Amino acid sequence: MLQKVHGKNILNKVVETIFMKVSRKTEGAAVYFIISEADPKYRDAIRHLYYEEENNDFTKSFPSDAPHVGKCYNNFERHIEQIILQMAGVQSVPWDKALLAYLKKIGVEDIDWWLCGSAALAVRGIDIMPHDIDVITDEAGAYRIGEILQDHLFEPIVNTQGWICRVFGKAFLYAVIDIAGGMDESVDKPEPSDFGPVAASHLETVKWRGYELRVPPLELQLRQSERRGLTDTTAKIRSMIRQDDLAT
Repeated sequence: MLQKVHGKNILNKVVETIFMKVSRKTEGAAVYFIISEADPKYRDAIRHLYYEEENNDFTKSFPSDAPHVGKCYNNFERHIEQIILQMAGVQSVPWDKALLAYLKKIGVEDIDWWLCGSAALAVRGIDIMPHDIDVITDEAGAYRIGEILQDHLFEPIVNTQGWICRVFGKAFLYAVIDIAGGMDESVDKPEPSDFGPVAASHLETVKWRGYELRVPPLELQLRQSERRGLTDTTAKIRSMIRQDDLAT
């Protein structure tokens, strides 16, 4: 439909899903991805995707000239319902299928990247169910990954203007893949995280389904898990550390 916003005519196509409506609008140099009339039971899941909430709408803005922003909105429109259902725990997250698909897409590209978060634990064999795949790289690597995954991005790779990393974007390839480029040193203060420069300088290599993947040390992931109050995950990491100690 054609709406008038702040005196400007913009094309705002509204698409209805089972429990919400999605649309976009462009104002000046920004484009907004909008979720409206969402079922209340899924609102927390939408908040976890870091959409700004105002009245009955959730919005996230991007530069209107961001790389592949049109493809991103099409993918947002196509996949956001499944993304929210996975985030809410209604649908299982096929993280292993997503990671395999990502690895096949990336192939032998010369990109300095590594895994962090729950997926980094899962590839070690820890019994944990990741809700997404967290990829850490440098700024150039994030943009390159965005080019490779451009048909799967639902949030463009953009400058984050002072966040914990310099650039960030999201793809959906069976599950959400977060792409963070250029982590800021502040993430390691007051204590080292499992996704910052300290972790990057102490990466370990694990073998998973024929691939060699770089992941943070278990000790850093243990401390991160403790700080977040993830009791079950902490216990599982401690158990693996004990097994590793016995093996040596």
